[in-house]
Amino acid sequence: MYLWRRRAGRKWLNENEEELRAIAGNALAVIEQPNREPLHLEFASNQRVQLENVAKEFGGRIEQLPRDWLKRALSRKTKGVKVGTRQLRIPAGAAFGTGEHATTAMLLRLLEKLTRDWDQGWSILDLGTGSGILTLAAKILGAGRAIGIDNDPLAVSTAKQNARLNKIRDVSFRAQDIRNWKFPRSSRLRSQPDWHLGSGAQVDIVIANLYSELLIEILPKIRAAHWLVLSGILRTQENAVKRALRRNRIDIIELRRRGKWVAILAASS
Repeated sequence: MYLWRRRAGRKWLNENEEELRAIAGNALAVIEQPNREPLHLEFASNQRVQLENVAKEFGGRIEQLPRDWLKRALSRKTKGVKVGTRQLRIPAGAAFGTGEHATTAMLLRLLEKLTRDWDQGWSILDLGTGSGILTLAAKILGAGRAIGIDNDPLAVSTAKQNARLNKIRDVSFRAQDIRNWKFPRSSRLRSQPDWHLGSGAQVDIVIANLYSELLIEILPKIRAAHWLVLSGILRTQENAVKRALRRNRIDIIELRRRGKWVAILAASS
């Protein structure tokens, strides 16, 4: 396993984050302390050549990680993210974000608002799960069935470790191409005690933190869920996503903006 690292100011990140995330996706970790610079950027990968290309374009350095790198990363102290009445610990560094990024923070607050008055037992599918923070938060908020999907096996391994770290059970993480997931008709919040969240199973909420082009591509599938909580959308891409939602008969319930990022709560018609 290899790790690309560099320090950067907020201005540099604003100018380069879109291009970096096009390469790294949710594997790009932005580690920051409130009102302090520089930021610490990290991207872990099994492919050294990939990281060498990143370093060539964006600077920074590459190092080979020790065999127990994930254990070390998970042992680092972290402030935690408040979810309901609990603090969810997502250690920073050497893999994925801690929940402080604007897209993750907006998605979490929209999920909390949406499910605030729901009975427990609803189901959720988290696409592009990364550290698993949104899947784990859903379990804390009352999800009966929750699964996180990521095409990066490293993300899945990290998310499973974070579930154990936070003592959260009955949650599943899988490495799979999101494009190949089979979405059924929505359960529309009907109780299904024997329901199993697998490919083709019914689901109440899809939460997706993905780049806009992929979101637009999979909208015809994920509209099978009644509720969609979406981000990874830049303001420059906002109108394109809105048009795609309209084409797929998906209504925008709430839209939030933070910095250059947009998050959307939507419902299928």
